Amino acid sequence: MSLTLAHWMYALVTLIVIGTMLFRRGVVLPTLVGTLVVAWIYKGSFIGGLQAIFNANLVAAKELFSIFLIITFMVALLHSLKDLGADRRMIEPIQKVMFNGHMAFWVLIAVTFSISLFFWPTPAVPLIGALLIPAAVKAGLPAIGAAVAISLAGQGMALSSDYVMQIAPMLSAKAAGVETSLVAGKAFTLSLITGVTAIGIAYMTMFKSMRKTNDLKIDNELNTLGTYSAQHEVAAASQVMSAEDQSVLDRWGKVFAALVPLSLLAVVVVMAFSKTGDSAMGGFEGGDGAAFIGGVAAILLVLASVAFGRAHALDKIADHITDGFVFAFKAMGPVVPIAGFFFLGSGEFAGAIMGLADDVAKPAFLFDIVNSAQSLVPQSAFLTAFGILIIGIITGLDGSGFSGLPLTGGLAGAMGPGVGLDPSTLAAIGQMGAIWTGGGTLIAWSSLVAVAGFAGVSAIELARKNFLPVIIGLSLSTLIALFIW
Repeated sequence: MSLTLAHWMYALVTLIVIGTMLFRRGVVLPTLVGTLVVAWIYKGSFIGGLQAIFNANLVAAKELFSIFLIITFMVALLHSLKDLGADRRMIEPIQKVMFNGHMAFWVLIAVTFSISLFFWPTPAVPLIGALLIPAAVKAGLPAIGAAVAISLAGQGMALSSDYVMQIAPMLSAKAAGVETSLVAGKAFTLSLITGVTAIGIAYMTMFKSMRKTNDLKIDNELNTLGTYSAQHEVAAASQVMSAEDQSVLDRWGKVFAALVPLSLLAVVVVMAFSKTGDSAMGGFEGGDGAAFIGGVAAILLVLASVAFGRAHALDKIADHITDGFVFAFKAMGPVVPIAGFFFLGSGEFAGAIMGLADDVAKPAFLFDIVNSAQSLVPQSAFLTAFGILIIGIITGLDGSGFSGLPLTGGLAGAMGPGVGLDPSTLAAIGQMGAIWTGGGTLIAWSSLVAVAGFAGVSAIELARKNFLPVIIGLSLSTLIALFIW
C-alpha cells in the first residue's frame, strides 16, 4: 500500500512522542493533537478529526477498563486490611527471619516480589518500607542495600512481568495484535532472567558491606527510618483505636492476616492448574485471569469491610472503592489518550475511531509505515530486538513504564513478521525495557523516590546502584529471547 499524507503525519507524531519522552515530558498532549491531525487529514474533515479524539479515548477506555477495575479492587482490599491491622500482621513474622544482612537482603527480595505481584509495588512499598526496612538495617543490611532489593524485586521483576494482574501484558498484546497469554508467559520468563541477573550482580557488589557493618551507622540509619515507621504505626493505631472493640479488631486482624494470603495463594494454584492439560476449566488468560482475581479481591474486600465496620460497612466499602478508583486513574489515566493514538495506527481499531463504514477499507498507519520501510532497514532479528528494547527504555523515561507499552506493542506487531520474530516476543522485550526503566529502577523521578524515601537514601544514588545490574540483565534476557523463541 502506498503511503498517504496521513501516514506521514502519523509517523511524524510518533517520532515527536519518542522525542518528548527523551526529554522526560508528558506525551498526552502530542498524542491528542496527533489523533486530531491524522484523522482530519485522512477524512478531510476537521469535525471528523475532533470526533476521532473522543472516539480514540473511548475505544481505548473500553479496551483498558478491565485494568482500572482490577487495580481498584486490589488497592481497595489493601486499604481494608489496613483498617484491621492485618497488613502489619502479615509482615511481622517475617521480621524474625532477618538474623543477618545477607538473609535480610533475600527476605526483602522474596517478600517484595510476592506482595508486588498481587498489589503492585507502589501500594506495597509503604507497608514493606515501614515494617521491614528497619528490621533489615538492624540485621546488618545497609539502607542502600535494602532499597536496591525492594526496587529490583518490586518495581523491576514483579512489575515488568505483571503476571498475576496481567495489566502490562494486556496493554502490550492489544497493541501487537496477539494473545495476552503469549506476552504474559514470555514477559514472566524475561522478567525472571533480568531480575535474577540484576539481583545477583547487586548482591555481589554489596557482599562485603553486609559482612562488615558499622553499628553506629546502623543506629543513625534506624533513627531516620524510625520516623517513617513511627508515622505508619501512628496512622494504623489511630484507625484501629477508632473502632468500637479493640479486642474484636485484633481477632479479625489475625483472621484476615491468614485468610488473604491463603486466598491469593489459592488463586495462583487454581490458575496454574487450569493451564495443565488435565484441567477442564480452561486457562485463566488475560481478561479471564483479571476477572478471577478481581472477584476474589472484591469478596475479601466485602468481608474485611464488614469485619471492621459492621453497621458502617456500607459506607466504608464505598470509601475504599473510591480510593481504589482514584489510585487507578492516577496511575493509568494518562495511558488512555496515548493508547488511543496508537490504537489509531492499528487496522483493528482505526475504523471505529474515525467512524468509517463497515465496507470501507481500514487504514493501518503504523503497520503500513513499517512495511514500507522494511527495505530500508537491515533484516536482522538481533537489531530489531535490541531496537525494541531501546525504544522501550526511552518510553520509560517518562517515569511511568506503562505509557510506552502501546508504542512498543504496536512496533512489535508491525516489525516482527518482517524479521522472522514472533510479535509476542518483541512485545515482551519492549515491555521489559519500558517497565524496568519507568516502573522504578533506573530513573530517580519515578516511584523509585518512594523506595528511597522509606530507606532514607538518595534516589539518584539508588538509580546509580541499579543501573549497571539492570542494563546487563535486560541485555542478557533479550539475547536469550532470540535463542529460545
